[in-house]
Amino acid sequence: MGIHVIKMPDIGEGIAEVEVVAWHVAPGDAVREDQVLADVMTDKATVEIPSPVDGTVLELGGKAGDVMAVGSALVRIEVAGAGTADAAAEPVAPAKSAAPAKSAAPAKHAAPAAPEPEAPRPPSAAPAAARAALAPRGTPELVVAQLRADDRPLASPAVRRRALEMGLELRFVAGTGPAGRVLHEDLDSYSERRSRGPGAADLRYAQRHGVEEIAVIGLRRKIAQKMQESKRRIPHFSYVEELDVTELEELRSRLNATHGGERAKLTVLPFLMRAIVLAARDFPQVNAHFDDEAGVITRHHGVHIGIATQTPSGLIVPVVRHAETLDPWACAEEVARLAQAARAGKAGREELSGSTITISSLGPLGGIVSTPVINHPEVAIVGVNRIIERPMFRAGAIVPRLLMNLSSSFDHRVVDGADGAEFVQALRGYLESPATLFIS
Repeated sequence: MGIHVIKMPDIGEGIAEVEVVAWHVAPGDAVREDQVLADVMTDKATVEIPSPVDGTVLELGGKAGDVMAVGSALVRIEVAGAGTADAAAEPVAPAKSAAPAKSAAPAKHAAPAAPEPEAPRPPSAAPAAARAALAPRGTPELVVAQLRADDRPLASPAVRRRALEMGLELRFVAGTGPAGRVLHEDLDSYSERRSRGPGAADLRYAQRHGVEEIAVIGLRRKIAQKMQESKRRIPHFSYVEELDVTELEELRSRLNATHGGERAKLTVLPFLMRAIVLAARDFPQVNAHFDDEAGVITRHHGVHIGIATQTPSGLIVPVVRHAETLDPWACAEEVARLAQAARAGKAGREELSGSTITISSLGPLGGIVSTPVINHPEVAIVGVNRIIERPMFRAGAIVPRLLMNLSSSFDHRVVDGADGAEFVQALRGYLESPATLFIS
């Protein structure tokens, strides 16, 4: 038997070190060639590291959240045969832990990275002592899961089916499996406690003493660094305007009804994207980057619109490139494609960088006003709030109209208040008279 040392590969783009986001193996695990060992994150993407050999894991080079240099020993694997020539003399070097997000120095112009392809899986052979150290201290016998009503507990389909047959709500069952996964024995324990009496059965009012500590690593750390950098470096000012989108909604509904079978479904976003393209002709200062260290403003002729997208792993910003060349249906298709790729963790680096202005929209959850954070090094972001039907006076009569607010933020070093307001008013003009989107 020999030992094979797997080193941190050179992922390219001049990257000297990467962060370990998740381990998919643990010491003692048998692995096969091409099996994924770990997920590591660069400034822009998560990359899977596969095993080049069959064997048994002996030692890991660090823990999730550690930063490892390219070329350092990632994993030591026992293999049949001689193994690597220098393995015996090359122990796994300890990785350095990355600083917490609140004290990390953000990378210049760093963009939110692509989401992890899957949720981090805990080591399959985690020692019992380690699990015990994470258990809450001083909890009473009755322990309930720390979940909100809309959270989805971790459980296998068989456990979910059995819980349904037993009439149990999984969100009230404390999971003792890896990452809090609910096991069959957890259902048995919970059912037994319920049978002890009405006081134990009604868990809605049970005391809860547990705490949970979540390491800020991977994409969540990148998001934290990005938001901190934007708020620290950019003096924001926000401007909110109300739009009457009644005609726009009528047009959108008519176009979807006419072309819904063969073209992408239109939302408000494609029309707003077209309005931004047109308004940026008269206000090029909003379609720009500002390098405050070099003291240079770069105004872009092409309009590359970032679409803030919520994924299971966190917020990322895929980019619709050259929106000036796209009609509303092409915009809708590209937004849908990028959103699907981002949520599936398949968006490439080139699809997650290079935006010149960003749209932030929470759809029906958009509220009436927001204060979106600028995506550094951009200088403007346009926030879309929800559409509400309200009464308005028109020609002396009270009529129902569909109203929507645009909440936009600007970098006050680059965009003056009047210019930001006039830019939003230009957007309003296009969206309230949607025919102008097609003739301008």
